[in-house]
Amino acid sequence: MANTVSRHTQATSMHGLGVACGLAAGVWLGGAEAPTKLVNAGLSPFAISLAMVLGVFVARWTLPTLLKGTDYVFRDLFAKPHLIVWAVLAGSLWAVANTLTVFAIRDVGLAIAFPLWNTNSLIGIFWGWLLFQEMRGAGFRIGSRVLGGALAIVAGAILLAFVTVQHTDMQHARAVHGILAALGASLLWGTMYVPYRKAYLSGMNPLSFVTVFTIGELGSMGLLAVMFGGGVAPLHAELMAARHVVFWIFLGGFCWVIGDLFQQYATKYVGIGRGIPLSNTNQLWGLAWGALVFGELAHVSDASRGMILTGSLLMIVGAVFISTAAAPAREQQSGRDAISRECEKYGLRFEDCVAAQLGSIHGDEEKRRRPWWDYAIVACAVAVFLWLGLQVKAPPLEMNFAWVSVLCVVLVFAAIGCGWLLWKRTRFS
Repeated sequence: MANTVSRHTQATSMHGLGVACGLAAGVWLGGAEAPTKLVNAGLSPFAISLAMVLGVFVARWTLPTLLKGTDYVFRDLFAKPHLIVWAVLAGSLWAVANTLTVFAIRDVGLAIAFPLWNTNSLIGIFWGWLLFQEMRGAGFRIGSRVLGGALAIVAGAILLAFVTVQHTDMQHARAVHGILAALGASLLWGTMYVPYRKAYLSGMNPLSFVTVFTIGELGSMGLLAVMFGGGVAPLHAELMAARHVVFWIFLGGFCWVIGDLFQQYATKYVGIGRGIPLSNTNQLWGLAWGALVFGELAHVSDASRGMILTGSLLMIVGAVFISTAAAPAREQQSGRDAISRECEKYGLRFEDCVAAQLGSIHGDEEKRRRPWWDYAIVACAVAVFLWLGLQVKAPPLEMNFAWVSVLCVVLVFAAIGCGWLLWKRTRFS
């Protein structure tokens, strides 16, 4: 009995950490999409997406190496080898969805595409309920907060999209294609969270999961780019000709990984149903980048500004509802039943998986001497950034650099604040 009470207390205390991770993910995921605006500078969507995935690949190896070390990552992976294929599958879904978002941004703009693909939170809630017993035993009060909060976030996003679509000059057929691309990305991203949750119920560290995840990303994106981008030679020629702007897209991919890591920890500690809607507050930050930096809404009327404010408030209210909807004891028991099912299926120790779910397994990697290849991985990442950075030129877009500075400061504070909380509570476990 005492052990059950202790677990309930620990799980409740982790709710705040999961909420912080979800909100920090929103800040970074919103900012990371801004460089894909360069698709309007003449680059093909496949070249944009491939350049972004290359940045993602570098980040998904560099950050886990810095935070935990490759020895820890590979021990964690080999302890649960059945999850490797799930991670590759999730990465493949991400690559296709990310390519669709680039088409959506090209055809309907960043401020419109964001709310459409962010309906993935509703898809994620459904999968969490169906497959992992999330929200089972939550009761009407908590369940209505989570679902109502998610619906409020989606409603606010749709309202923002309605306003922006009135002030966007686009052809009808092209707009339809962009909307379909954004909705396709929503479906794939909503389904992608199934492998996430499966991994974390089995006790895998998010840093280990994303390391393999990126193999599926890069492989799938490379295949798509070669098949639909005209082949290896034309694609290489396009990237080389545009190397003065590739740095910004590469940087966008790197920033996306920071946001995705926070999203992964949110999914681990509060589940799909709570973590994904919270991270989908990236719509607010996408709106900020689109409107303040790129001037997408420069000519809106006072009535439209009122609707933008209403939509933004709806999203904030939805996030508040979800933030205050900590899982009660009965829902936590349903979560442990889901862990038990995974343990029975794959021969895992239940106590170890529960401890990992609560961030209680830190490992002894901090006492180990880092192998030389850890330093080599970081050095290679720095070299890639320097090589691309030395060729960079200012993007051929009109931007408000004062707002760029302000939003970058917000990014830094979100990363440092939430990163410190994760280190203090879990040592990034």
